Amino acid sequence: MHPVYSICCGLDVHKRTVTACLLRIGRRGQVTRETQTFETTTSQLLALADWLTANGCEHVAMESTGVYWKPVYNILEGVCQEVMLVNAQHIKNVPGRKTDVKDAEWIAELLSCGLLRGSFIPPREIRELRDLTRYRKTLIEQRADQCNRIQKLLEDCNVKLASVATDILGVSGWAMLNAIAEGESDPQKLAELARGRMRKKIPQLVQALNGVLRDHQRWLLRQQLNHVRHLEQQIGELTQRIEQVSAPFFPQLEKLSQIPGVSRQLAQTIVAEIGVDMRQFPSAAHLASWASICPGNRQSGGKRQSGRTRRGSRWLKAALTEAAWAASHTRNTYLAARYPNLARRRGRKRAVLGVGHTILKIVYHHLANPDAEYTDLGLDYHAPPSKEQLAAKLLRQLDKLGFKVAIETAA
Repeated sequence: MHPVYSICCGLDVHKRTVTACLLRIGRRGQVTRETQTFETTTSQLLALADWLTANGCEHVAMESTGVYWKPVYNILEGVCQEVMLVNAQHIKNVPGRKTDVKDAEWIAELLSCGLLRGSFIPPREIRELRDLTRYRKTLIEQRADQCNRIQKLLEDCNVKLASVATDILGVSGWAMLNAIAEGESDPQKLAELARGRMRKKIPQLVQALNGVLRDHQRWLLRQQLNHVRHLEQQIGELTQRIEQVSAPFFPQLEKLSQIPGVSRQLAQTIVAEIGVDMRQFPSAAHLASWASICPGNRQSGGKRQSGRTRRGSRWLKAALTEAAWAASHTRNTYLAARYPNLARRRGRKRAVLGVGHTILKIVYHHLANPDAEYTDLGLDYHAPPSKEQLAAKLLRQLDKLGFKVAIETAA
């Protein structure tokens, strides 16, 4: 096979070491290999960059092994012309030749022949935004876990606050829980702390707050409430930081926020996962395939085996699922009409994923075309067919079954 690169390098990255194989192909086709091993400390990675520069190597490829590739990529990003991150499943080594040196040589050989396909790595500013949005999502999940622990503690104390209040950590719930943690045990006094519409439920609250709490449980409740406060403070600070970092992408975020179900926070998450430059993806279908939110394509012998989606970015898929669920509850929108249309045929879970697929395609066209504006197709886009069309369809189905039917209009 004719080589594409005359000088290239393959890296086998591990936690403590990086094995580099420098491959040179001469004019007459002679191949020379030079292998060195570097540690993953910053000084050693800089030595790796100097070694590649001294040998005139501008094309480097390595496997995406956990998070260990990131320090190497950060050092080589501005040194080499092309630093390719490759899915490990695409470059399985030859059986029986499993060593670090052989792995690096195999990567270098595949790179020299142009047989590697690089993974999508967004620019540095998008990667920084991605770190923040993912950390915020993690803290939100931790807050939800802590709320569940508080609910479990209240059930252990025979306090049925969740049976009356929709959100036990709302304004009224916070006041009642703080009073319980400080030692208040009178259900009537606790119920009087209700605010707003909760005051209509004071008789039910009196019954629900009549529990049995010991000092140990009150102390534990104080610790859990303090933890929730700390998480909420961190989430607020992260949100402010995300607003600052995402300021350069304000026009794109505003356009995405016009899509039903896509809030400002979800728009930030989507931009952090896919970026704003859609030249990385040839089409909307390509982006949906990369995000693993499209139906699976598995067929053999003329039989469809499975339609399950692949494992993709759980952060992006979770954001699209949340946006799809919110869009399905909007009024007089195309996405709201698409959800029941899919749910009748495929079920609720697949319908949510299908709406998320549609939202991602809309996002692609908004980011690929700066002049594009969101125009809703309306609730009637998926309207049922007319009576004549439905009758003709049913007659065709009966004809295929071998029945001859004549219809007449009822009086």
